Amino acid sequence: MTEPVQDPTTVELPIEGKEPIFRHMDDPEVPWQLVRAQRNADGTEAYVREKWFSFSPDPQYLSLYAEYDPGMMVRRHGHYSPHIVFVIDGGLWFDDRWCPAGTHVELPFGAAFGPVRAGDDGAKLFEVMMGDPRSWGDQPEVYEAALAEQGVTPLPDPPIDFPDWLADLRTHWNA
Repeated sequence: MTEPVQDPTTVELPIEGKEPIFRHMDDPEVPWQLVRAQRNADGTEAYVREKWFSFSPDPQYLSLYAEYDPGMMVRRHGHYSPHIVFVIDGGLWFDDRWCPAGTHVELPFGAAFGPVRAGDDGAKLFEVMMGDPRSWGDQPEVYEAALAEQGVTPLPDPPIDFPDWLADLRTHWNA
């Protein structure tokens, strides 16, 4: 059973003890995490790196900065929440649509996207997931065809330092 949502106009504001939280790219409390890995056709490795600036349990949300190495690919998937992606630099293919710097992508809850493939210069993104940020998969055969077309071999998922209140669901993707 879910709790009824409180009418925000009935909350006394400001809320005592609530203050802005500031983060910066070089904040030691915001380490880089490798979240995806692959071996490229030329034998080099490529990664997706993320900095999780804000990861809240109640209400759940995640804001992050991501870097995709050139050619990095991510399976077709969605998240258990609405998801916003803003391309800051470089660009990516979302399936057959090119998304250069300046592109805002809105992914409503239930929407699948991808496979995602970074362009020749890689990509830098700002993302926000407004709820459970973990992902679910769709059409694995589309991802497998894209991998084969690019000569890419996915590598095991790097370990991620998830908060204690959230389990890593990535293992359900492993064959």
